[in-house]
Amino acid sequence: MKLNSVVIDNTFAEAFKMRYVRLLVTAIDAHWLQAAISASTGCATSIIGCTVEAGLESCTNETPDGRPGAFLLFFAREREILEKELIKRIGQTLLTCPTVSVFNGSSGGELANIGARLRYFGDGHETEGEAYGRNVWEIPVSEGKFIVETKISINEGVAGGVFLIMAKTQSAGLSAAKAAVEAIAPLPGTITPFPGGVCRAASRIGSKYPFLKASTNTKFVPSLGPTLPAEVTCVYEIVINGVDEPSVKAAMREGILSAVREPLITMISAPNFEGRLGSIKLHLHDIAG
Repeated sequence: MKLNSVVIDNTFAEAFKMRYVRLLVTAIDAHWLQAAISASTGCATSIIGCTVEAGLESCTNETPDGRPGAFLLFFAREREILEKELIKRIGQTLLTCPTVSVFNGSSGGELANIGARLRYFGDGHETEGEAYGRNVWEIPVSEGKFIVETKISINEGVAGGVFLIMAKTQSAGLSAAKAAVEAIAPLPGTITPFPGGVCRAASRIGSKYPFLKASTNTKFVPSLGPTLPAEVTCVYEIVINGVDEPSVKAAMREGILSAVREPLITMISAPNFEGRLGSIKLHLHDIAG
């Protein structure tokens, strides 16, 4: 199969179930909102080495307090891990960020007492009440007060939607990867958690070193991968997490369609690991066709 003369490999990505939280974060203006986004979603690219995978879903002006806001998605394998990481990230990066408030950004799912556990920072001076139609805790801070919704929804999502962009030059690969991420960005319910939405270090399960659970995927390293087309000099990976399988598929499709419009792209492929990574098969021909 080809799109715009680019080969779409007859293969699939292995996605898997993850728990996720959608936070709605608000701030007084765009500057402090961006500070909150950057701090709270930092070092959250892959659960290979990070506790959670996180990113910006979208920005919004439709918020409980009428201020600029952003929906942030956080993913983890287990509920307990996700709750612990949220306590740390909200407590260390959002409670501390000037003017920021935090609300539940989802409905349904299981409710976790995230705000109720963060309240202890108030050292007995915190108060529970209603604000903007939400049940919240108000925690006194030196700026005034930090508002956090008492309960946060935890739902089941899908992680590991992925495709690989194989390019003849680095600049072509970067252009295609950037175009793919920009096409995915407006889509609801998805994030691309790597820096700038792009990973330059595709990995495989396991390593020759017993202390590593993942290592470089030599199959997709041009200097090491004998099965790559001869003209390929670099490979970029786009990883997508979403609130459900259809959202991930839609993001993969838009990303692929945008990537193949760029010149000097040879092939779109995907890594898979004989079912060891995930049970959800996302076939590239079905998605891009």
